[in-house]
Parts: sequence; C-alpha cells; structure tokens
Amino acid sequence: MTHSPASADDRSTVTGRRRIAFAVHTDREGLDGLPTLIRSLVLSNPGVCEDFVVLHPGLPDDAFDALRPLHPRLVTRRAEAGRGDVFRLEGYDTVVVLDPGMVVLGDLGELLRMRHGVAAVPRWTDAGPDGERRAVRPEGLFVVQRADLDDALAARLASGGTVAPDGAPTPLDARYDFPARRLHDDLPVPEDIVVLRFTGPSDTPGHGPAAEARRRFELGDEEFRAAFRALRGRKHPDLLAHYAPPLLKARPSLDLARTVADVYRGQGRYDEAVEVLAPVVADRLDAPRCHETLGVCLMALSRYDEAEAHLLLAAASPDVAPRAFAQLARLAWLLGREADAHAYAREGLDADPTDAGCHAWYVRTRVPEPEAAAPEPDPSEQLAHVALFAEGDENAGDKVLPEAVRLCFGADTGPRHWYPQPVHRLVDEAALEQLNARRGVVVGGGGLFLPDTSPNGNSHWQWNVPDDLLARVTAPLAVFAVGYNVFDGQLYRRRRFAESLRVLVERSAFFGLRNHGSIDRVRELLPASLRDRVRYQPCPTTVARQLLPGRFEAAERSDTVLVNCAYDRAGLRFGHDYGHFLAQTAHALGALRERADVRYAAHMPADERFVHDLRREHGIALPVERLYALSNDAIRDLYARARLVIGMRGHAGMIPFGCGAPILSLVSHPKLAYFLSDIGRPEWGLSVHDRELGPRLAERASAVLDDHAAAVADVLGAQEFLWKTTQANLQELRSVFDPK
Repeated sequence: MTHSPASADDRSTVTGRRRIAFAVHTDREGLDGLPTLIRSLVLSNPGVCEDFVVLHPGLPDDAFDALRPLHPRLVTRRAEAGRGDVFRLEGYDTVVVLDPGMVVLGDLGELLRMRHGVAAVPRWTDAGPDGERRAVRPEGLFVVQRADLDDALAARLASGGTVAPDGAPTPLDARYDFPARRLHDDLPVPEDIVVLRFTGPSDTPGHGPAAEARRRFELGDEEFRAAFRALRGRKHPDLLAHYAPPLLKARPSLDLARTVADVYRGQGRYDEAVEVLAPVVADRLDAPRCHETLGVCLMALSRYDEAEAHLLLAAASPDVAPRAFAQLARLAWLLGREADAHAYAREGLDADPTDAGCHAWYVRTRVPEPEAAAPEPDPSEQLAHVALFAEGDENAGDKVLPEAVRLCFGADTGPRHWYPQPVHRLVDEAALEQLNARRGVVVGGGGLFLPDTSPNGNSHWQWNVPDDLLARVTAPLAVFAVGYNVFDGQLYRRRRFAESLRVLVERSAFFGLRNHGSIDRVRELLPASLRDRVRYQPCPTTVARQLLPGRFEAAERSDTVLVNCAYDRAGLRFGHDYGHFLAQTAHALGALRERADVRYAAHMPADERFVHDLRREHGIALPVERLYALSNDAIRDLYARARLVIGMRGHAGMIPFGCGAPILSLVSHPKLAYFLSDIGRPEWGLSVHDRELGPRLAERASAVLDDHAAAVADVLGAQEFLWKTTQANLQELRSVFDPK
C-alpha cells in the first residue's frame, strides 16, 4: 500500500523556535569515520534527533549512502569555503560542530541548551613577547550561536589561528572535546568524558582503552539498530521510526511489532501501525497491549467495528482493562451509543475505581435527572452547532468559545435556538438528517484543522464527517472562526485533509477562518478556484465586550497579573529550551511580584505543571486560579478584572483581550503570533525561545502597569477592527440563514 507522506509544518520564523544542527566537515578520507561518529551520537543521546549536516568539497551523492540508514535527518551540503562553512551554516540558530574523528560517549544536553556566544574547549599558547597567552583553535568541537558570530570571528576560528583572550570562545569543560592522544600508556578513558577526539589512527599502540571506547560503536547496521532498541529510557520517536521497522523485518517479534506500531501511532501514521500489528495479533489472545494499540489505531482510521473487537480483547486483561474500557467508552460515544459508553466506563471503574479516563466518560454519559417537561424545540428555528463542547476539567477556553460563537447570532444561546452536534462524533445518516432539519449549520470556532486531538479517517481534521455525507448537507453551512491549529514542527499528512477541505469549502455558504495565518495555510491546500472563498472571521472571544455590552465596563481592576502556560505537546512547544524558559519567566515574575499580585491561571489541570516546576526549580510559589472549575461568566470576570494577562494558550490571550484586559503572549504556537499580527500588535508577543525573554517580559509588563490606562485604550482600539469585520460577516450570514 502507498501511504500519504507526512511532512513537518515548519513555522519557526513565526514562533522563534530554535533550529539546531550537528555539523561536520569531511573530505573523502574523513568519510570513513562518520558512521562511527553518528552511531556514537545516537547511542549516547537516544532522546535527541536534530539535523546532522555533512559539509563536503563536492563528493558524489552516492558517497553518503552508507550514512543514510544511520540517521533520519541526514543533510548533505557542498562546502564552498571548506571547513569554515560550518561556522556559517545557513538555516540554523545553534550549530554543534563535530569532527569526523570524534566519538560521543555521553550526554550532550548541556551543549544543546546553550544560548549565547561561541563555545569550545580552550587551548592556549605559551605567553608571547607581550606577556599574553592566546587561544589556538585547531580542529575540534564548537557550539555556535549564529546570532553571535560575525564574519571576522568565523574566519579566525576556521583558520585555526590565534585570538586574544577577550575574543576567545566561551570555555567549555575539557570533557566535551578530550584528545585521545592524552590517554597514552593505555590510560583508561575517564568516566566523565563526553566527546573523545582522535586525530590519527585509533589503534595506535599504547591507547588500548581509547581504541576500545571507539570500537563499541563500530557496528553493522542491524547490530546498531538492535543496540538502540535495547537502550533503556526515552528514545526520540523519529529515531525509533527510522531504526525499528528495518529491525522488525530482520528480526520479527510481537514485542518489536508493537514498538513500531506505537511509534507510528505517535506520528499519526495509523494505517502503517495497523499494517504492522494486524497480521501478528490476529490469532493471539495473549497480547492485550497489542490489541489495545491496534484498536486505538483502527478507531483513528474510523474502522470502528474492528476497533471495538480488538479493544474488547484487550479489556479481558486486568492490567489493560481500565485503559481499554475508557477507549471503548469513547468509541461508543463517537458512534452516538451513549448507554453503551456509560456501561463501558462503568466496567472500567469496576476494574480500577481510580481510573481518570473511565471516570470522565462515566460522568459525561450519565443520564441526567429528569426535569420539568419543556416544549420540544422547532428544528426549523434552530441552528445546528458543530463544535467541541468541553466538559468537566477540560480546557476552559473550549468552554467559553461555543457560547461566544452563539452570542454572535443572538442573546439566546440555549436549546431553543441551538442544536449541538459534537464535532468529534461521527456524522452518519441519522446525524445528517438532524443537521438538514435545521435552518443552518455553524461549524466552529476553534482550532479544528488539527489532525491529532481526536483523529478520524473520514476527514483528517476534527469534524468526523465523511466526504459523501458532507456533500449531502442541504442546510446552509457556515464555517465560523475556525483555525489551522497545527503546531510548529508537527507532522501532518495533508492529502486526506485537503480532499475533505475542498468538499467543505465547496459546500459552505460562508467560510471564515480566525486569523490570516490560517487563511494562508488553508489556501495553500485548495485549488485556485476556491481560494478566494476563504475569508477572515476573528474568534468571537476577542469581541466579548461587544457581544455582552455593558458587562465589563464597570469591572473594578484588581492589582492582579495573571500568568498561563500550556504543556500539551511540550516537545513541540519548547524543544530543548524548557529550562531556559522556566528560568527566564522566573526572572520576570520575580520582578513583577514586587509591584503586583501575580497569580497563575490554569485552563486545565495539566497547566499547573508550571507552578510546580517554578517552585521546585526557582523557589517561587504562585497562587492558582483554576479556570477549568469556573463558569464561563466567572472566567470572563476574572480576566476582565486583571491588570495584565501573560498567556501561552491562545484563549489565555483572546478571552482577556475580548474582555478589555491588556495582554502579553508567550508564543509557543503560530496562532498566537497570527492573532497579534492581525491586530497590528506583534510587540505584544514574546517567543518562549527568546534568549532575553526574562528582561524583555519584565520590561513590557512594567510598561503596561506604568501606563495602564493607555494599555487598556490600546486594547479597546484594537477590538474595533475585529468587531467591524464580525458585524459585516454576520450581516451576510443573516441573509444566508434567513433568506426571506
């Protein structure tokens, strides 16, 4: 079977995400040492996968064939200026320069976390006539921050010449570039050595332990893959995806098949995961974890009957039962089988009364207490609302958003005028009939163009609707304030999404996206004839003052600064920079606490990790406002009273902005920068990767507090454009939904 290729969504220029590379310059003679270097890098740092750039003087492409099986992100470039090109490597912010004669014996994390200057292990000449010692730079390891390297310094470093002490690189500990020649007389390799560098043959007499350290990585391809597989601890999924499938082909086993399937599942490659697992577990009743993985992947492909069968097999195991029953409850709910979902959740709680997943589904699918009989709404008076309706401890922003969308169409947001269609629930014939019975269908808002929150094989975005049923929606359809929500660096197979998107745009009477960044991304995926139909419709949370007139005008400002962070897909948000981000925000918050009551606004329980990490690492304790436990009115009121909100989640910026509170955004996702660009205030955003995040955040926050009235006026002025756009769109939509 041919699979749709996945590509990474690169928006590093928007988010400020650091682009990191390992780089080495080699000629044909040095090429023989590179396989050992790469193997040592991977086996000593299995959780790291950055580009490995090989610069060369013009070797043929097939000269690198032996390297390609060893690393999934191998990049080859011709070096016009010899080794000096490693110091001028375009397209990267941080470059770790290696040498073909090196082997990596330990953790390079400290080097990857460096943010300033050019660093190397210092080597000095004897004092000259002027009494000064000068640094000598022969071949060796460097950590280069491209922003700090001018052409003159790059030329001196590349030449191996001398530099004065005040122009020398930042010193690194000798363990990061230790010459093997110093281990003469068969001296053992010190345990703390991270990088061992050979400048000649590794089998020189008298250097036995050093040679043995190198021989550990002189492995055949299959042997290398098996060694990687045997390592304990975290392994980078891109490395696993590169090494495990060929190892499975060479050494088939049930355990390895599950490993490969789990990797594919994590990358959204559900079809490939099924291909790997289905043949080996078909007749196995003793492999519950494999059945669980297979069931989840089949569900992500919308193959629901098969998924349920495998999850039931998994649930027969006491160890796996709670997770499997939670997935079964979810599957039944997706299919509209509420009673079955409740029963599955109950069975999971019987297996483990503490299981959070089963508890959440048990509560969600519980039959409510009967209320006084109310008149049945007239479908012809209702709009169907396709949206993510958050419940319980789910994201506070996703609770406020659906109500904000409905307020755009009138003050009554209840069942008399609205019919809810959960976006993740399968649209089947019965659901289609319900949609077509309404006077219109509103899809949105929120970041629904995203593959992985609740994956399905029907559309490859969050609305679980097959193309043929989408094409048969006869009620007027409006896509309203939806966003392209793919993370910077996230893999996304776009072919199926693009096909569904085309049908959606063709069928829509109105197609409005919440920022111009989303508009650009979606237009790229559409045929030219449909691109002009993609319009701008801001998120309605940003115009809450206009939707709820008078509600926030009398709000008394507190002395509170609210802070919010997000941790879903933390690797994509922070990369190697989480420690840097935490230290920099600690610096800023320490300064702000001297003049304001700094509190933490958690949109969901997972957000509270920031509070724990900040206290543990920097001794700063923040009170927590648990927004996920509040009503929509209470969330808006809390934000409206704040003097400043510093937020990482999209709605931790848009909701307070809409309520009239000044905001600063911690940019870890393109959507925050897109919103600030739309309102002409890019200076309100600071990348979580910013080298000077702490001082800049403190400075900009202080400026808001120093002239708060001007900051509020700036927010209110920026709202006007969004409200005028929304009003114009709503005027058009009135004629769509009420043509008479």
